[in-house]
Amino acid sequence: MKTSPLSNLISLFRVPETPGSLFLSLEGIEGSGKSTQIKEIEAHLAKKGLRVRTLREPGGTVFGEKLREAILNSSSPLHPLAECHLFLASRAQLLKEKILPFLLAPGSVVILDRYIDSTLTYQGIARELGFETVLTLHQHDPLNLLPHRTYFLDIDLATSYARQDKRGGKKDYFESEKQEFYQRLLDGYHELAELFPERILKVDSRNAKEVTTKTILTDLEKFLA
Repeated sequence: MKTSPLSNLISLFRVPETPGSLFLSLEGIEGSGKSTQIKEIEAHLAKKGLRVRTLREPGGTVFGEKLREAILNSSSPLHPLAECHLFLASRAQLLKEKILPFLLAPGSVVILDRYIDSTLTYQGIARELGFETVLTLHQHDPLNLLPHRTYFLDIDLATSYARQDKRGGKKDYFESEKQEFYQRLLDGYHELAELFPERILKVDSRNAKEVTTKTILTDLEKFLA
């Protein structure tokens, strides 16, 4: 049976070879509640006596934070490939400097606010580079590492806009995009959930915060076991 180019690319990806440690990521469009749920996960793991490191993308290192500021404060549109390479540069440094060394110790958990799925969705789908292009750029170490579990916090556009309005503040580079862009992001995330069903768990984040937290922590216990 012939395999597709996309399937061939996906086969090059793997989880970190760090027994006894766990790599988690949270994904979703603006207002999905990632920051809130990360705090709940972090507190739950800390109570169990695990070493927890919470990081964000882009960022997490001195180099990455400078790239984050440059991207999110950009006053002019960046070429999709320029966007993508900036995120990859930040990611490679974060993996080398903060993620992989931390995971070497058993009983360690890294929680990441956005990772490869954001690039696949934002640049691959919304910016129309395509999944194959983005995955091809990630095919070499350490960029070909995937989380053990990704929680996709799923909300609709109306909920996203309502939560953003409630949050207030100046909109950044991506928050300023139009509704069509956000719809493409949602479509991209749903497509990824189907493409990586064993890794990505879709969680309805329109529910009360406590309900979303319970769903995530119940699933997380399976990995901790």
